[in-house]
Amino acid sequence: MREYLQLLTIVIIAVFLLWFGYRLLIGQWAGVRAQWKARPRQSTFIKMSRPSGAPGASGNSSTCPICSSMLDKGDLVKTLVYPSITGGKDRLMHIRGCMYCINGKLKRICPVCGCSLESEGILVARIFERPGRRPHIHVLGCSHCRRLGIM
Repeated sequence: MREYLQLLTIVIIAVFLLWFGYRLLIGQWAGVRAQWKARPRQSTFIKMSRPSGAPGASGNSSTCPICSSMLDKGDLVKTLVYPSITGGKDRLMHIRGCMYCINGKLKRICPVCGCSLESEGILVARIFERPGRRPHIHVLGCSHCRRLGIM
């Protein structure tokens, strides 16, 4: 009788583990597989067309300083801001670009020298903190023209 209860306990645990594994792996991935199959294949080859504007244009919407595409609300430009050495209001900043030009779908152009930026190219800029207002960003050049001393 004791062996029968042990065998029954093992079978119940095995069934529960199989059900849990099915729900965890198969149940969650079933919706993903259905979305993957329903997705049109040619959509991955469509070039992105973004409305473009002038870098630094005034208004409610902002533009990417590298590709000049209009950014939607919540879209961010990937940057790296360094701390101020002198403790002043201005700091050095590296700008990589927005999500539309980092992935290589839009042309990346330096607004200072006009040369084309490669995928790992950055813009060097100064950021000025202004109390009660948005920070002001002044682009100094790209990694190419700053290295050559063109200004």
